[in-house]
Amino acid sequence: MAKESQKIKITQIKSIINRHNKQKNTIAALGLRRIHHSVVHTATPQILGMVNKVKHLVKTEEIN
Repeated sequence: MAKESQKIKITQIKSIINRHNKQKNTIAALGLRRIHHSVVHTATPQILGMVNKVKHLVKTEEIN
């Protein structure tokens, strides 16, 4: 049976105003546009690394 990939829901909880451009670009790369906007991604090492860089701006939840 094929292994199912884990999904995570990422929600922006803080503003990106007065943040460094790297953090703004990471939020944009994740697909987040505004506060309380959520996206669902597969939990790959690349996505988890981006989430780790902006963990003070986002909230993550595992989805089954």
